[in-house]
Amino acid sequence: MFGRVKSLDAILATAEKKSLHRTLGAFQLTMLGVGAVIGTGIFVLTAEAAQKAGPGMMLSFVIAGFVCAVAALCYAEMAAMVPVSGSAYTYSYAVMGELVAWMVGWALILEYAIAAGAVSVGWSGYMIGFIQNTFHVVVPLAYIRGPFDGGIINMPAMAIAAVITWLLVLGTKESATVNAVLVAIKIAALTLFVALTLPVIRSGHFTPFAPVGFTGISGAAASIFFAYVGFDAVSTAAEETTNPQRNMPIGLIGSLAICTVFYMLVAAGVIGTVGAQPMFGPGHVALEPGTPAMSHACSLIQDNAVVCSKEALAWTLRQVGHPFVGWLVGAAAILALPSVILMMMFGQTRIFFVMSRDGLLPEFFSKVHPRFHTPYVITILTGVFVALFAAFFPVGLLADVSNSGTLFAFAAVSIAVMVLRRTDANRVRPFRTPGVWVIAPISIAGCIYLFFSLSLATMELFVGWAAIGLVVYYAYSRSRSYVGRGITDE
Repeated sequence: MFGRVKSLDAILATAEKKSLHRTLGAFQLTMLGVGAVIGTGIFVLTAEAAQKAGPGMMLSFVIAGFVCAVAALCYAEMAAMVPVSGSAYTYSYAVMGELVAWMVGWALILEYAIAAGAVSVGWSGYMIGFIQNTFHVVVPLAYIRGPFDGGIINMPAMAIAAVITWLLVLGTKESATVNAVLVAIKIAALTLFVALTLPVIRSGHFTPFAPVGFTGISGAAASIFFAYVGFDAVSTAAEETTNPQRNMPIGLIGSLAICTVFYMLVAAGVIGTVGAQPMFGPGHVALEPGTPAMSHACSLIQDNAVVCSKEALAWTLRQVGHPFVGWLVGAAAILALPSVILMMMFGQTRIFFVMSRDGLLPEFFSKVHPRFHTPYVITILTGVFVALFAAFFPVGLLADVSNSGTLFAFAAVSIAVMVLRRTDANRVRPFRTPGVWVIAPISIAGCIYLFFSLSLATMELFVGWAAIGLVVYYAYSRSRSYVGRGITDE
């Protein structure tokens, strides 16, 4: 029915023969998830969401978070049952066959590599904003923005991508330890932001709640879906997890729950203090002239200054009389955002590692470093492409393109859970998705809804990327697939 299918037993056997070292526990997985999720989406894209939905962006966070929550329940069942690297790609291979698995793996490049580039650009914005506000110097736009964002090349974004690549080559345990420290800094910064903004919120800033209607809320939900992207990267670490049947569900669902609470509190703090009304044209906002509004964070592009939305939370704190704390939050973002880049690149390299192990990509991609025990070849190659994405493209475009690939993968996993319940009903499931025949269809419908809420240009880019993937599969991967050649002992 599905063509070439690699059975779950074969997947597990292959992982045992050529596996990665298991070092991660439930706490480290949860911190990896929080590190991957809380990042550019909340630190940077908050202002962009305000342009589409106004105060309604709070509802946008709820919509995007709900879709992720139901998808997480599906991911948890698959990750606990198939505790190997590969995430949605591996699950699709076992259930829906090689072609679907290849397309999912191809789409995950959009999720992980391009998302890592987007976060690198977000980090660059905070770094430059921090430098300008601390030392009162103006950094030329040509070297801090790509050609599609008014400059030539984003050098800080390239630099941070290179540093993270080096760290990932050193080792998974070392990366996770650094990540835990960065996550602690990030949570402390957001907690401080919430503590200072919630007491001074004004109810008037929440009206009109949806100035451009539900269309704006949907569009913002599709964009800030990026704020939740990353929790599934936890599943790519299954093969490096101790007691994965217990720890994978804890890491997936726990990290998503923690992040959702923070997102709602931060969104309320932003809206209640400075307002959030869309711009209906250059320099025009929905509120009366002179009224503070987050939309101004996207409209201050003058005198070679960096767009304020690049450091939205720090900008908000400065507007409400806490410039020093804004400086601290900016510094925390500079320290903490690299944890998101780390997790995104980690996920990408593990997807490539497994695709190579299956013969769909060149075998040298899955080479493991003799000293560091990491897939160093594909890690370095991924780092090069992430640096290039970060150097030349703006954060908003990268985030939307990343979302398209993520939504495709989420829908595929939700389908796989239902199919496997029928085709392999007796297999042991350490974690079972509750109400799977309701939860999984809701997840699929939510992914489709958000996908079609993206811009037309983003959907066209996704279709073009998928077409390239099909060409690569039939020109190279199909004939070299170990499953297609009947090789089972690689």
